[in-house]
Amino acid sequence: RHNLNHGGRKLKIPLAYQKTEYDCGPTTMMNALSCLFDREVIPPDVVKYIMMYSLDAYNERGEYGKNGTSQMAMMFMTSWLNHFGRVKQFPVHCEYISGSDVFIGHNSKIVDGLKRGGVVVARVMYDVWHYVLITGCDSRYVYLFDPYYRCRPYKIDGIDLITDKPLTRNRRVRHELLNDEGKGMYAFGDPKIREAVIVFNLDKTKPAENAAFPE
Repeated sequence: RHNLNHGGRKLKIPLAYQKTEYDCGPTTMMNALSCLFDREVIPPDVVKYIMMYSLDAYNERGEYGKNGTSQMAMMFMTSWLNHFGRVKQFPVHCEYISGSDVFIGHNSKIVDGLKRGGVVVARVMYDVWHYVLITGCDSRYVYLFDPYYRCRPYKIDGIDLITDKPLTRNRRVRHELLNDEGKGMYAFGDPKIREAVIVFNLDKTKPAENAAFPE
């Protein structure tokens, strides 16, 4: 059924898990919009084009989509969403950051974006490259939603499951694990090839503040 009437209530919905081994990129970008916007204001063509422009990477066998979403596709989605927002008066704005700009710490663009009310689509290691949604942080932890479903606790110190916040987060990860330059769980990895997209709802974005962590 379509266009259901919910008595004028604004609806937030639980964030989504990926449906295959490969669709973490589009799932996480859609989760970013779900975090920032009520369901009834997200245009359906945004869903269509996020799926169309993602899942573009070939695996070693030449199979389309089975290496997920490339950095080039994520850059293109960022540009497309910004253009769509301007043309359609949909108040979304994305900022693509890369390289040494992708870290958690003082003067971090990610921390600044979170404090201003945004969320962050970040590429991290999870055995392979993987996209997750960062939705909050404090002085020790980053809070994120990983679209790869898991119910077993981690055996890695500094990574915890969160099971009671389906609208915003399902993991808590220590800063140093994300900032790691290697291939550890949730690491941003080599600073030369890092990437993230900060996504804002322009109607709810707060002005920039100092770079200190929220407690």
